[in-house]
Amino acid sequence: MFVEHSIIVMKEQAMSLPENPGVYLFYDENDTIIYIGKAKNLKKRVKSYFAKTPANKKTEVLVLLIRKIKHIVVNSEIDALLLEDNLIKKHRPKYNILLKDDKRYPWICIKKEAFPRIFSTRNIIKDGSEYFGPYTSYQLVRTMLKMFKKLYYIRSCKFGLSAENINNKKYKVCLEYHIKNCKAPCIGMQSVIEYDKNINDIREILKGKVHKVIKYLTNEMNIYADNLEFEKAQDQKEKITLLENYQSKSTIVNPILNNIYVFSIIEADNYAYVNYIKIVSGKIIQTQSFEIKKKLDERPEEILIRVITNVLQSYKKEIKKIHETLVPIEIDYPSEAIKIRVPKIGDKKKLLELSEKNLKYFKLEKQKMRHNIDPNKNINRVLTTMQKDLRLEKLPVHIECFDNSNLQGTNAVSACVVFRNGKPSKKDYRKYNVKTVTGIDDFATMREIIYRRYKHLLKEKIELPQLIIVDGGKGQLSSAVESLEKLGILNKTKIIGIAKRLEEIFVPNDPVPIYVDKKSETLKIIQQARDEAHRFGITFHRLKRCKDMIKSEITEINGIGEKTALELISKYKSVKNIKTAELSDIQKVVGKKKAELIYNYFKK
Repeated sequence: MFVEHSIIVMKEQAMSLPENPGVYLFYDENDTIIYIGKAKNLKKRVKSYFAKTPANKKTEVLVLLIRKIKHIVVNSEIDALLLEDNLIKKHRPKYNILLKDDKRYPWICIKKEAFPRIFSTRNIIKDGSEYFGPYTSYQLVRTMLKMFKKLYYIRSCKFGLSAENINNKKYKVCLEYHIKNCKAPCIGMQSVIEYDKNINDIREILKGKVHKVIKYLTNEMNIYADNLEFEKAQDQKEKITLLENYQSKSTIVNPILNNIYVFSIIEADNYAYVNYIKIVSGKIIQTQSFEIKKKLDERPEEILIRVITNVLQSYKKEIKKIHETLVPIEIDYPSEAIKIRVPKIGDKKKLLELSEKNLKYFKLEKQKMRHNIDPNKNINRVLTTMQKDLRLEKLPVHIECFDNSNLQGTNAVSACVVFRNGKPSKKDYRKYNVKTVTGIDDFATMREIIYRRYKHLLKEKIELPQLIIVDGGKGQLSSAVESLEKLGILNKTKIIGIAKRLEEIFVPNDPVPIYVDKKSETLKIIQQARDEAHRFGITFHRLKRCKDMIKSEITEINGIGEKTALELISKYKSVKNIKTAELSDIQKVVGKKKAELIYNYFKK
């Protein structure tokens, strides 16, 4: 009843909104902003949320949570779009989509300071510095910085090179000056005018306008040559060669294409993926991809508008300045300055295809990362595949695997490992000392352990596994089947054997093994269970042998128990090493009194 009353109140509030462009903010009962939107007509847009038939289920949920509406009137729809973008970044409402770009990408920074430094960074600080990027290749960033240093002798020190500090001779030249990597502006050997001219060249290169810099340097080279200043002319020529090599390695499209933005979009499940490419003078100078989790089943057109605005804002581009933007679908962008094109043929169509190709790789990478972070999302598919491959009646949610271990017929043990939902459940692992078998008899050992394991489960009324795996071929499998038949549970579970040599899967009463693809997830889980049982069994077997060895040697000494013996074996690895150890060394492990007992015993 309270919710219905709230919706009626919100409807009335929506009816009182102005019919102007603006931004609206929805608040919940905790006075928290849960959604921010922009509108060409505030009244008409907000009123649409309270229609009898909501746009989708998620919007219906959002409407039920609204307890207050605020709005901000602006002059135009583009102003509303920019304000909406800034408010979403600031408040991060629950029901607004958020752009998740890869923060690992580096930028090149021209620091706002006297004699600016140029360096790579992953953090953007709003201190007036200029940032260019992001670049998807850190190697490219390193190459460019190295080229700038070789071309223009940019300083790398962090000194505050104010005119006062330079005049007062506060600093001395460093190694960079002596190896000709810097012209020492710190002691006044390079003027601000010359340094700033170099920075301006670098700024033009970073903007993709390499041809302008080459043209300028060529003009200077000719002037120096005419004045017979051949060393300076040669210096300019080397710079031109470097820049031409850099230009030739850039990704080149049609050279007449200039100042073009390309956006592509792919949708998958609850996510949208958007790629952005910028073209200057026929070269790709910027590219970036975004992953967007949809909150209210946003349409591709809405997402593209948000991303275009975000990109132009983030890279300090003027949205009211004319830009040509290529997109795969028609969108109604609220600014006429952004010229939207949907290319069908030609070079522009190829650019869109290149963007989509990059985006497909980005989408696959993100999906793979999500699977690695939360593999549970995939487990039902894997278990269903196992059920089909192994012809099981039930989904193998609970799997148990057995392996036997002995050394020349001594210290025979067996291990049982348990997998639940495709993962090891170590708390359920069990190890067994073989009681009824003497000598080496793997079949009899398997018969005993299977019988003991499932007799216990039946007695304790514990649910049986859907799949039992025994490490071995037909012989081990037949022995295990005998025990299951004796207990009367062979038809209540499924059992298979895996032979080591060819990784063949055997089932009861069938001489022909089941073929399972060697690269399949089914075989991988079976192998993982088998290897885990082998590891667990071997560890238990070694521990048992170690304890037997300790009992037969060290614990014969009066006053020395198993705990002390284990400490010594852990330290010295063998009884032989304990016998040859110095008294002072043994004292450090077990103390003075026990060390003397051990040392004197072995000395005798």
